[in-house]
Amino acid sequence: MDLSDQVAHLIKATSIDPIFLEFEITESTIMQDMEEAIETMQHLYDIGLGIAIDDFGTGYSSLSYLKRFPINKIKIDRSFVKDIGEDNDSENITEEIINLGHSLGLEVVAEGVELERQSLF
Repeated sequence: MDLSDQVAHLIKATSIDPIFLEFEITESTIMQDMEEAIETMQHLYDIGLGIAIDDFGTGYSSLSYLKRFPINKIKIDRSFVKDIGEDNDSENITEEIINLGHSLGLEVVAEGVELERQSLF
């Protein structure tokens, strides 16, 4: 039984609404076996789970693959967020990830927001 079958079984056994569940996968994990990852994510998405790419911006994914991912959310890696207010490159990259995510209709979350300047950004 593969991961998506196990999750579907647990959802059925517990009667939990899958809308309350989110599956996070790191960008680097996706890149290890792109086709298998997309297939698994698609099955999880089809049964109603939210799918998020964690640590976005740190892997080596091609943007052409991003449009194939059945995802709802991207989570910007904290390595970009921590330097907001101190490093223009981190700010520019973060802003462009936000714009990219929104243009694809995705929710975007910045991980590691700890300071007011990061929150205001």
